[in-house]
Amino acid sequence: MRFSFVTLFPNLIKGYFTESILKRAIDENRISIDFFNPRDFTTDKFNRVDAPMVGGGAGMLMTPQPLMDTLDSIKKESPDAHIIFVTPVAKPFKQNDAKRLAGKKHIVFVSGRYEGIDERVIEAHADEVFSIGDFILTGGELPSMVMCDAISRNIEEVLGNIDSLSMESYEGSFLEAPSFTKPKNYHGREVVSEFLKGNHSKITDFKRDLALCKTKFFRPDLYKKGIKHEK
Repeated sequence: MRFSFVTLFPNLIKGYFTESILKRAIDENRISIDFFNPRDFTTDKFNRVDAPMVGGGAGMLMTPQPLMDTLDSIKKESPDAHIIFVTPVAKPFKQNDAKRLAGKKHIVFVSGRYEGIDERVIEAHADEVFSIGDFILTGGELPSMVMCDAISRNIEEVLGNIDSLSMESYEGSFLEAPSFTKPKNYHGREVVSEFLKGNHSKITDFKRDLALCKTKFFRPDLYKKGIKHEK
């Protein structure tokens, strides 16, 4: 899987892929990472990539020409590239999206800056548009990294243990149950006793009960949906 990042600040992203699981995935050629800076494509004599918004409004907007030319260049070299824009005004990115997109060959993340991107660029080039939450960030680099991470770990052999995927939150109807490790007692806090008895069938049932409780407390929306689905 190839991931390309269209960003004015590639150094904000590069460091994330120099450690841990994703570095190993790159070293093993499971994924590859590259970068395109719209500033390298601008025809403005002052190297500008932003301008005031037509009709007024605070802040600056990324202009069409540098981004259009950047994405045209990528599509010419990689016609099957799947282009994703990240913006707060979009559908939420979900685990099922991560799993589905893990089947793509080449994904391009377009990271906006300033007050966003001229809408004509999105209309011309977006295959999908995602938000990672109901909040505003200073740029699209963090959401792009979040989605890349979520997609990458669903690519075959990126994770050391594929069973890890099936046990996680959002793989079923409810959040993942709490987990524990040794020691059994740490500063007066005990591991749930049922986990220590060795009866795996009872442990499974108990974990489900804990998952239900956790989901009901933290995500009542998921709890109601999951209960309804199981009826």
